[in-house]
Amino acid sequence: QVQLVESGGGLVQAGDSLRLSCAASGRTFSNYTMGWFRQAPGKEREFVAKISWSGSRSYYADSVKGRFTISRDNAKNTVYLQMTTMKPEDTAVYYCAVVRTPRRWTGAYSEEYSYWGQGTQVTVSS
Repeated sequence: QVQLVESGGGLVQAGDSLRLSCAASGRTFSNYTMGWFRQAPGKEREFVAKISWSGSRSYYADSVKGRFTISRDNAKNTVYLQMTTMKPEDTAVYYCAVVRTPRRWTGAYSEEYSYWGQGTQVTVSS
């Protein structure tokens, strides 16, 4: 059974940093693009960042570019999201996900993902 488990969320102040982790189990995802999304209360889920299967390419939403960094460790089947200079508008539940198709540089839209974690809450106070 495939599972994605996010961790590392919490309550921080504006300007602080936080690192999220997403550990996958049940199969290896070293051939798949992986991504992070977030959903704030009353809003739709939005794309945050994605990383290619090798880790050589990454792509970010404009709202987090320059502040967030996505990375992965395929030996640990884990993807990370390092968040810095956080803002109150970063408050959301953060989800990691795996795209459907192996070795495809895709994944800016949630429909392209087949597996999702349960989410971890991130709250940034002003």
